[in-house]
Amino acid sequence: MVLVGGNLGEKYEDNASVFHQYLLEHHREEMDIYWMYDPKTTYVKEQRIPNVVALGSFRNYLLFFKANYSIHGHSIAYDIAPSIDKYIFLNKKTIMIHISHGIECFKKILIQKEDVPLLARCNYFNCASQYEKNIKLHEWGIPEEKLIVTGMARFDRFGPNRPSKKVKHILVMFTWRETLFDLSEEEFLASDYFQSTLKIFQDKRMEALISFGKLHLKVMLHPFMKKFEHLFRNFDISGGEVEFYSFDEISIGDEIIEADMLLTDYSSISWDFLYMNKPIIFFTFDQEEFLKMRGSYLDLDKDLYGYKANTIDEVIEFMSHITERNHTENPFYTIASNYIDYFDRNNCKRLAVEIFRKK
Repeated sequence: MVLVGGNLGEKYEDNASVFHQYLLEHHREEMDIYWMYDPKTTYVKEQRIPNVVALGSFRNYLLFFKANYSIHGHSIAYDIAPSIDKYIFLNKKTIMIHISHGIECFKKILIQKEDVPLLARCNYFNCASQYEKNIKLHEWGIPEEKLIVTGMARFDRFGPNRPSKKVKHILVMFTWRETLFDLSEEEFLASDYFQSTLKIFQDKRMEALISFGKLHLKVMLHPFMKKFEHLFRNFDISGGEVEFYSFDEISIGDEIIEADMLLTDYSSISWDFLYMNKPIIFFTFDQEEFLKMRGSYLDLDKDLYGYKANTIDEVIEFMSHITERNHTENPFYTIASNYIDYFDRNNCKRLAVEIFRKK
């Protein structure tokens, strides 16, 4: 029996869902496979996902203690069995695997007190590459025997080196800052985060660039942005060619495939764009503060795999360079192998082989 969960059960997205689909296609005959979901959501019915189990239900905990394997993308306590950190060591049977939700390079991990037993009990941690393995080994302190390098599952959905023919559709996604959690609306409106990200779209040069190039920008707001989403939507920007979406309104995977380039700060979806050889602009407007607050495993001045813009002027300059000259490929694709080991569509297969031979 296998339990799979990701994104706190709120969405069928990312590495966990791609690996779950792989298991259904290749191992359904030999094992029972369950997807764990948030009962407040409706996506499991809409997408007709089979064998679903509501997180926090009696059946959830019953299956957790009976399962041979559990596979999670964020945390066992959020994706597989809520609040199980207090009792996790009572489960001596289940082999627990963390497959992550992105390559762990941008943000240094913040290990909370409640995370310690979860990390200790986890049997294996998947790594996208030897580069990521070294981070989990030396920075996280995970024993080497728990680390398996198989590639990132969701890459199987995209395929390597697949740039678009034209740069017209641009995905914009900025990651979260822990300092924003407790801000009031007034404080958030005045924050460097809001002012810097919003001013990009209000700039007259950007409006002209969008109009001239017939560009369409989709801005995906971080899931923690819920209480501030309306503040972005209240602004009339670029004649409707800039649209703001909440995390649960669109599929990240679909948008990565459809988008021709990415504008971000430090989001892990940039790895997907690198893998597909699509251009990336990194807007590092608060780099000094970000490094002090969180830190990064990457050298943000030397190791970025896209155009680095410190100011809005530079963002517009790079946007103009990419769109007006139709530079559909990422010029930093040549260094992709520094961070990614496998450029095929066998990541899920390698992961399954590693997991199921561990029993």
